Amino acid sequence: MLAIGNKVNYPCHGPCLISSITERTVGDRPMSFYQLLVLNDGDLKLLIPVEKLRTVGLRPLLNKAEIPKLLDRLKRRTKGSVDRKQRVLDNLKLLSSGSAFDLAEIVATLNGLLEVGSLSFGERSTFDRAKRLLVCEISEVMEETKEEAEAKVDLALSIRTHKSVVAG
Repeated sequence: MLAIGNKVNYPCHGPCLISSITERTVGDRPMSFYQLLVLNDGDLKLLIPVEKLRTVGLRPLLNKAEIPKLLDRLKRRTKGSVDRKQRVLDNLKLLSSGSAFDLAEIVATLNGLLEVGSLSFGERSTFDRAKRLLVCEISEVMEETKEEAEAKVDLALSIRTHKSVVAG
């Protein structure tokens, strides 16, 4: 069981702080909920049923030792589906998984497409959202500003871009 004050990641919302555990009656049944404060958006609060913890994908934040592996993931070449419709479905599945490494997969794949052309409006929105969630988690884990975390992500992506230009 998680405790008040723990930081967790909630899929599609990013890092959250467990601000309280509250009891509510749903129908005729009393239920316990974690109240989450979304750290990327200080005004957004979510209630997550304690009994649904595993099924909603709530997970602890990465630890500091995992951040270099995550950044290395951004440096690797990726190959998304050539079919845009399939790519959109693949990215939606990755986005909803809640995994930081899945977010890195989205960012790396769509960044690769940006290197050779442009993205559709929907793919650009997915890229921006995945990158924002990734930056927010890195920022929380490393206890640094979002600007510093974004600089690390951008550097990893630029190393990847530079490698592909040199290799090509």
